[in-house]
Amino acid sequence: MPGPEQKLYQLIISRLDGHKLSSALYQEQIIDLVRKGIGGFIVFGGEKREVSSFIDKLQLLAELPLFIASDIERGAGQQIDGATTFPGQMAAAAATDINDLASLKALEDAIKAIAYESIDIGINMPLIPVLDINSNPDNPIICTRAFSDRPEVVSWFGNMYIKALEKTGLISCGKHFPGHGDTAVDSHISLPVISKSFMELNNTELIPFVEAVKANVSSIMMGHISVTAIDNLPASLSKKAVDLLRTGLGHEGLILTDALNMHALKEMRDVAVTCVNAGIDILLHPENPSAVVEELRQAVEAGKITEEKIDTALSRILKYKAGIKNIKKVRIDTDEHKAISWSISDRSVTLVKEKSRLAPLKNIQDISLIFMADESKHDLSVLKAFIPGSSHIRECQREALKEVVIVALFTRIAAWEGSSGMRDEDINIIRDLIKRAGTSIVISFGNPYVLRHFMEADALIAAYDTTGQAQSSVINCLKGEVVFQGRLPVELKY
Repeated sequence: MPGPEQKLYQLIISRLDGHKLSSALYQEQIIDLVRKGIGGFIVFGGEKREVSSFIDKLQLLAELPLFIASDIERGAGQQIDGATTFPGQMAAAAATDINDLASLKALEDAIKAIAYESIDIGINMPLIPVLDINSNPDNPIICTRAFSDRPEVVSWFGNMYIKALEKTGLISCGKHFPGHGDTAVDSHISLPVISKSFMELNNTELIPFVEAVKANVSSIMMGHISVTAIDNLPASLSKKAVDLLRTGLGHEGLILTDALNMHALKEMRDVAVTCVNAGIDILLHPENPSAVVEELRQAVEAGKITEEKIDTALSRILKYKAGIKNIKKVRIDTDEHKAISWSISDRSVTLVKEKSRLAPLKNIQDISLIFMADESKHDLSVLKAFIPGSSHIRECQREALKEVVIVALFTRIAAWEGSSGMRDEDINIIRDLIKRAGTSIVISFGNPYVLRHFMEADALIAAYDTTGQAQSSVINCLKGEVVFQGRLPVELKY
């Protein structure tokens, strides 16, 4: 059994920056945390072989197996250079026809590939799936990270991911309890407040978590969201929210906070002590793990936290740590995984509206490409190579337009961004372009909800990612080489 200080370190998953591993000093700082008994690490960035080798080294040094977590909703390539990146969860839902065996197999193959690449790197706690129902079109942080705006669809896909991940021995993680989908605030920046009644929560937000518990999800992440029907405190600090999860839903697995460095909690005091007293098992990504241990130690000495609370969390942690020792590495074929990723990407492209037959597009020279994108954040090179000559929407108002106008909208769903929508000014410019165009095609790369502003266009297309792969998949469909197969996982209210 770990000593008193080691017990407290076991409650913490700290940050591991893969890009810093070239520094011997940084490696030593991480190794020092392992010697102190840290519970594990959440991995951000780095090169595959270097990260994998360092994780193996840490596991050999650790007295107890380490949780190695990572946000890999789009596969290990989302974090690790050299690993495969997959389309996000909404794209996966758009690509999957649950009544078609080939479509189902592609989804299963994708989840297995994500699992096996995680294991190959040493990640044993992939922080997936997202179980939020994206019912707010203006949600700046969930959006395409969600499968859908419908509880039954989110539940179905969530359980597919959970069962496939757990089958390989990995610790799956449903997030963000009790549901981060109906908010227009990014909890990285400030605290979202959801004021639905408990009955409304029962009929929507909670359903995927109820189903996840039935599917034996190993861990659930608490969101930094205040759901007033449960508690005014953020769920990540709330004993009432934890009790709902434990007693109401019957979850016996691990409960962890969302990252404790997020600004939703900046007004809160004694965060770590409040979390542990609420019944949280794991404190994820605090800015200073040693300071958190000192805060907890003092609270135990002052009688503000009981030893029993610490031991209850620790016994649950040790139970799951015993299981991860049995995870078996398998030989992986990255070429095959890339092919699976492309298959999902091509299948996901959704023809939302078409006045007359669109594909195949002829005479590329007769097309004007107008884009809305911050080119410091989005690489448009694939799309620009397909249609030579392009301009930003702010530059095109006085330009002569060709017969066909393609408007490509790039929207970014990422932490700390604050918005994934569009300015009214840009919406009006695009509406004017549609009026001036002979034939108008509006494509969303990222947030599909932006299409609701342009229902008068001749064609609307949804891709759910901004990547070069997503751009290529749309081009394949426009050229008629791939049939539009995607189905829109959300409702466009306009």
